[in-house]
Amino acid sequence: MSTLNEAIYQRRSGDYALVMLFGTFAVFALVMAAVRIYGVMSYSVSQRSAEISIRGALGAEATDVSRMVFAQGAKMLLLGIAAGLVGAFGLSKMIAGVFVGTGISATDPLTFIGVPVILGTVALIANYVPAWRATKIDPMTALRME
Repeated sequence: MSTLNEAIYQRRSGDYALVMLFGTFAVFALVMAAVRIYGVMSYSVSQRSAEISIRGALGAEATDVSRMVFAQGAKMLLLGIAAGLVGAFGLSKMIAGVFVGTGISATDPLTFIGVPVILGTVALIANYVPAWRATKIDPMTALRME
């Protein structure tokens, strides 16, 4: 003999465990994606440190250089977010049955807004830090490194 709530919980406990597992993997994937985005963006900007230094030597303002780096990073960021959202919506239809009865929607707005905002913030920081460092490098030093 058990209560109705206990019977429902016992019947759905496998689904709850699966949802918790999905959540854990999603948080881990978000952290890994943020680290990879930072690494890739930082590397791409650091590869251009000589170009950025030469622009500075020729009279470009640091704000102009930062704006240029942000514009190029924003293009990659928007493409990545668009592709990710399309893929996420497609996959959410496949796993929608797992979330039935849990109170969680497969197309949770918080997730579809929060994740791009977090990754976008990481990408902007990943663009800003190396670009700022590159504007502080002496142009002759940057050219010698090449």
